[in-house]
Amino acid sequence: MKIAQLQLPVFEEKEKNLDQLEAEIQRICKDSTEGKPDLITAGEMFTCPYETGKFPEYAEPAGGPTWKRLSGMAAEYGVYLSPGTIPEVDEEGKVYNTAFVFDREGRQIARHRKMHLFDIQVEGGQSFRESDTLSAGNEVTVFDTEFGRAGICVCFDFRFPELARLMVLQGARFILVPAAFNQTTGPAHWDVMFRSRAIDNQCWTIGTSPSLNPEASYHAWGHSLVVSPWGDIISEMDEVPESRVLDLDITETERVREQLPLLSARREDVYTLNMKLQME
Repeated sequence: MKIAQLQLPVFEEKEKNLDQLEAEIQRICKDSTEGKPDLITAGEMFTCPYETGKFPEYAEPAGGPTWKRLSGMAAEYGVYLSPGTIPEVDEEGKVYNTAFVFDREGRQIARHRKMHLFDIQVEGGQSFRESDTLSAGNEVTVFDTEFGRAGICVCFDFRFPELARLMVLQGARFILVPAAFNQTTGPAHWDVMFRSRAIDNQCWTIGTSPSLNPEASYHAWGHSLVVSPWGDIISEMDEVPESRVLDLDITETERVREQLPLLSARREDVYTLNMKLQME
């Protein structure tokens, strides 16, 4: 599977962010010497500055103008598109940090609403409260491609190993994580978290972030990366805008699981991990 990771800056203007995304997709699909990717992914809140007060202001419903434009991009270029996340508002007015995934025909094949809201107070570091304006989702999200089943979650979600394991138990061979770690948590935990989830679950982990904007109120860490099922970092950017196209052998998931049978050796007679019925 050939993937493209787009580590893009985020502007105040929603349409400017969408124009930038489409221009980069066009460049990669039509003009790049690296070949057309099968899947394209971008970072968390790619249409909206990462500020709690702006999430309701930028929010749109599923099926709204931004959703339609993203669906159209996937169909026009014939790719799976996981364009990071946008603020989504539901019929009751609740706002979510939502990752949509579209197939090659532009059909929505996944919607993940961030389950674990980023409410932190790091001593001497970052303070942030997503729950001031966002609601939490409650679904474990997987979707099917011709390369096998994938999982998707959003940033802070990936800190919780139970969620990654539930996606893998439902058949995920690779996990997409649109994210925006900051300058405090990024240096401390970004690489080790993605390597840990990859090793524990013997799957590809793909973390994609916006680039750093020093003038913004929230300073993203960047460092979009890809980690193999063996735990090797195959690719990692720095903090500046960049796009990379990578070839991944998704079958490495099965090879690693056969050589080191962690999943099949679990003691389900002693412990289990159960998923409650998902609610709408």
